[in-house]
Amino acid sequence: MDHFNLRNGQLHCEDVPLADIAQAVGTPVYVYSTATMIRHVRVFRAALRRLHDPLIAYAVKANSNTAVLATFAAEELGADIVSGGEYRRARAAGVDPSKIVFAGVGKTAEEMRLALGEGLFQFNLESVAEAEMLSQIATAMGRRAPVGFRVNPDVVAGTHAKISTGSAENKFGVPLGDAVAAYAHAASLPGLDLQGVAVHIGSQLTSLAPLKSAFTKVGSLVRELRQAGHDIKVADLGGGLGVPYDPGKPPPPSPEEFGAMVHRVTADWDTRLVFEPGRLLMANAGVLLTRVIRVKPGAVYPFLVIDAAMNDLMRPALYDAWHAIDAVAPSGERATLNVVGPVCETGDTFAMAREMDAVAADDLVVFRSAGAYAAAMSSTYNSRPLTPEVLVDGGRWAVVRARIDIEHLIAADPLPDWLAR
Repeated sequence: MDHFNLRNGQLHCEDVPLADIAQAVGTPVYVYSTATMIRHVRVFRAALRRLHDPLIAYAVKANSNTAVLATFAAEELGADIVSGGEYRRARAAGVDPSKIVFAGVGKTAEEMRLALGEGLFQFNLESVAEAEMLSQIATAMGRRAPVGFRVNPDVVAGTHAKISTGSAENKFGVPLGDAVAAYAHAASLPGLDLQGVAVHIGSQLTSLAPLKSAFTKVGSLVRELRQAGHDIKVADLGGGLGVPYDPGKPPPPSPEEFGAMVHRVTADWDTRLVFEPGRLLMANAGVLLTRVIRVKPGAVYPFLVIDAAMNDLMRPALYDAWHAIDAVAPSGERATLNVVGPVCETGDTFAMAREMDAVAADDLVVFRSAGAYAAAMSSTYNSRPLTPEVLVDGGRWAVVRARIDIEHLIAADPLPDWLAR
């Protein structure tokens, strides 16, 4: 469920007509619904009600806008971060450092010092070499670093290859078979407090089976590590639960079904569980609002040329992702169209032969489920302005990322002395 609905023939975000935002801010523009975000948090939290004190750490990479993070921080969520920049954003938004989990295969010494200095819940280590680096830094700072290893369970997630993270050929984590040795080595290093185990097998999972398989393997590892003398108190089960993008496909498991499975699998673990939802909380809380430039004849179907492009919404070009495309003021007529952007790439194609609302030049359309992995991945390719973002709360709204226009982009490129006029 989201809060983007038709009223009097016009699509609204909560109580705000999207056409009003387009007129005031221009297009393309991302629009987020506070009510949808909060509802998703509470539904997910309710699904975990049978667990003792779970930590929900929002995956910042899904949408790192500071206003989005502040909304989740107000709901007492933590943050799953993968860079020093994301750490700073989370802290600027008011996220409690004791609820921050630092993941990622390439943490630098500078990033480790930043998180150690301000505090965090846990580093999820992805290699023995990373543990050695963190040990040296923590010792030099006179700090203790709370850590757990991310293990790679070699589970096929059944998702797109580019968002699978738990197969043996993926770059993430320590192979499950090497985990006991990795913990033994880390236990010998100064400055590290071994407290947890972490796993994350991919994003947009549409079946509970691979998650259950991975979690079962983690449970066996927790028991093995305790038998080896390690005091494992935390199990980070990652994120990845899918959302319904395409209504023509079976819906993914619900948060309630996920929570029930987790409760069954982890009942005897005696650990604090950590969850890292991102897409689940944000995808359906946002739309990309765009305007039709023109309708161009095509060999089979007309091309609907819009002012949003692959630099604004990369997912279709990168992952062949499917987004519902709707008119802001639908006439009731339908058409079959190829939806494309203005960027000079064949890959700047959002949908081919899509049956959708019939629209004409200057009409507004939206890409649904565009709250996650969308604005966060936008760029200025073709020297296009960086897409702005708007947050709606009931009948009020605010620009939470201004459009970064070409003048600002040019000013950011200083000429060397020998080229300056």
